[in-house]
Amino acid sequence: MSGRVRLASVTLLLATGCGAEAEPVALPPAAPVTVDVAAASSGGACRLLDFGVIEQHAGVRFDVAAASATGDSHTCVVRAGQETLPELTLTVTRTSIDAATFTADVVPEKATKVSGLGQKAYRRTASSKGALGPVAEVGWLAAEGRLATLRYATPRDADKAEAEKLTTALVALAQGLDTRAI
Repeated sequence: MSGRVRLASVTLLLATGCGAEAEPVALPPAAPVTVDVAAASSGGACRLLDFGVIEQHAGVRFDVAAASATGDSHTCVVRAGQETLPELTLTVTRTSIDAATFTADVVPEKATKVSGLGQKAYRRTASSKGALGPVAEVGWLAAEGRLATLRYATPRDADKAEAEKLTTALVALAQGLDTRAI
C-alpha cells in the first residue's frame, strides 16, 4: 500500500508542474571592471615609478605609462589618460662620467645645485616653449655609473612659479628611486 501512495504522490507532483525545470532568469550584463595598473607593468625605467608615489610628490594622478630603451638609455613617460600634458619623463643612462665631468658638461646654465641626491645633482625650470608650458627638471649622477633625469612638462597655461615648486617635489621623488635596477 505504501508503494501505491508514493507512486500517486509522484504522479500528482509531476502533474502539477513541481517536477518541471524553472525558466532561466536573464541577468543584466556586468559593469566593466576598471583595473589600476602600476607604472612598473610597462617595464624598463617604468619599473622605478609608482603612480601613487608620483601623486604624493607632484600632486597629479598619472595612470598611463610607456617605456622605451635605446642603447644604454632607458626612458619612462607617464601621462594622465588621453591628455598629452602634463607629462613626467624619467631617463636613466649608463655612463662612465665622473662628478667633475657631470658638473662641466651635463649641468645646464642657470641650474641650481642640489645636495643629498646622488654624487652630484641639479634642478632647473625652463621657460615655456612652443606647445609646452614651463618644464621642471632634476638631473643627477647616480650610483654605479647612472645618469638620471626627471622632467615634468606642464601645459602651456601653467605658471612658472608652480613649475619651480615642482622641482623640489621632483628632487624628493628622485631621492626614492634606485636607478641601479636599470
